[in-house]
Amino acid sequence: MHEKIIQMLRQNNGFRDWNMVLQNFRSGEFKLKIAGHIDSEPIYEFFNTYSDNFVLNSSSITISVQPVKSYIPFHIHNYVEIKIPLVGNCVVVTEHERIKVKQDNMIFIGIKTPHKVEPIDEKGVVLNIALHTSAFSLNLLDFLQSKGNGISISSLLFSLLSDEDHGEGRYSLFEIDHDPKITAIIYDIIDEYYADKIQADQIIKLEMLTLFSLLIRKAYYRQPPVTGAKSKNNNLLSLLLYIEKNYSEIKLEEMAQHFGFNPNYLSDHLKNETGLSFIKLVQLQRVNVAAKYLKYTKVSIEKIATRVGYENASYFYKIFKHYFGISPAKYRSNAR
Repeated sequence: MHEKIIQMLRQNNGFRDWNMVLQNFRSGEFKLKIAGHIDSEPIYEFFNTYSDNFVLNSSSITISVQPVKSYIPFHIHNYVEIKIPLVGNCVVVTEHERIKVKQDNMIFIGIKTPHKVEPIDEKGVVLNIALHTSAFSLNLLDFLQSKGNGISISSLLFSLLSDEDHGEGRYSLFEIDHDPKITAIIYDIIDEYYADKIQADQIIKLEMLTLFSLLIRKAYYRQPPVTGAKSKNNNLLSLLLYIEKNYSEIKLEEMAQHFGFNPNYLSDHLKNETGLSFIKLVQLQRVNVAAKYLKYTKVSIEKIATRVGYENASYFYKIFKHYFGISPAKYRSNAR
């Protein structure tokens, strides 16, 4: 099946002359705007998504294939873009660095992050997946307040990529080591998209969410401790995973020592990168876990409070209600 999909994608990734593309835009309905410059190179606004044959596509999730041996200038999107080299490698260039993305690995590029891809080899196949904010609600507080279902702190990374305030200048590189389960989902997403069968959109959305979870799991087991802030875009997931793992007894000073940071720097870094303080990130993880205990066990609320890190049950009640809008007892009653 994989080879069949690769052959199908090769039919759509032929060379494209940027000057001709630019001319078509200038003469068409949609005008390309220049958002700024990097070393005198213009940064274009690519705010529309197109199919491989350059037909406008307004779907919340769109897939296309990178044209081979083609120059693409610096540009920004108003959506999250995922690039996956299925055959060969590719090099993504941002404002400050070049990131080599090896075969089957993937890079998530945040909203309005200036980037370009160096021309890929004619034998290469690089997949592009565009995720508009309408694809699914990845905002952590929306999940907590409207659904009442906690999600992991590490999932916050994906909502930050699509956040107007935090997505710009952000990317996250995932090295998946040719994981067969992750690879299988990627190819199944491609197959669903191009086959265009009934319920394809819903299946793709569910598989994308499964993909996110598998990537987080992969990062959890493979990422080494952060030893500096020089690659902050990749470090953030490590920091969030540490909070997720050690939430019940975590202390800022111990976390800072683990990663080789000054505590004040770590606190500021988390706030700048996520918009949430260290304390709030810990609170979110604690109430997420508490919600699961309330929903799936009969353990007393006092014991749940202690288990997630709150010796004072009254304070736990207050924090839980702050995030969920109802008391732990009411939440358990509703869940049943």
